[in-house]
Amino acid sequence: MMVLIKLLLAHIIGDFFLQPRKWVKEKEKKKLKSKKLYLHVLIHVALTSIFLWDLSLWPIILSIGITHLIIDAAKLLYQKKKTKRLLFFIDQLLHIAVIYFCYYLFTENAFNLSFLVTENSLLLAACLLFLTIPTSIIMKTIFFKWNISELTKNNQSLEDAGKYIGILERVLVFIFIIVGHWEAVGFLITAKSVFRFGDLKESKHRQLTEYILIGTLISFGIAIITGIIYSTITLHYA
Repeated sequence: MMVLIKLLLAHIIGDFFLQPRKWVKEKEKKKLKSKKLYLHVLIHVALTSIFLWDLSLWPIILSIGITHLIIDAAKLLYQKKKTKRLLFFIDQLLHIAVIYFCYYLFTENAFNLSFLVTENSLLLAACLLFLTIPTSIIMKTIFFKWNISELTKNNQSLEDAGKYIGILERVLVFIFIIVGHWEAVGFLITAKSVFRFGDLKESKHRQLTEYILIGTLISFGIAIITGIIYSTITLHYA
């Protein structure tokens, strides 16, 4: 279990935190000629190596590096504006599938760093990281088909305020769930609804109302599911 969590943690950090937006744009423009594509893969290899820290697990590191390059290259070659959202999710599912496959295939002699970290702490870190930038990108990808800037052009707001509000609310929901205070989740939803009521009432814009409602439900839903998964895993291995 420790090895699997480390691999997932390395993937989250490499794909979402150590890959700037300008790298993504360059890769989409230059495709296989982009140096950032190969640098991105090397970062994944380095992160996987650091997290595993065991030479006997070199097949995992090599497999993840090679497959990551193949998956990302295929995505760049076949990606078009209409298929961008679909390929994003297919890309992530394939990466995770490879991680699970490598974990079950090569972990008989996995080196355990339990004296430094615990399974629960790594799983908690993975969940919290997932609820920040990765979930924001997932939601942005989901709403890619709608022109959100057009819906909100008359409503001035702080730059990236919505993203950080979403991150904070997901982290809070996750914390409330893992400590067993579900009532606090309901309070948070109510508080957000009160603050949003004025905007929705003044805008009189059905599409904007639907966008906010869908976004809120998806954001809270992902946080709740992540919290339940974390609680289930920690309870099972307790």
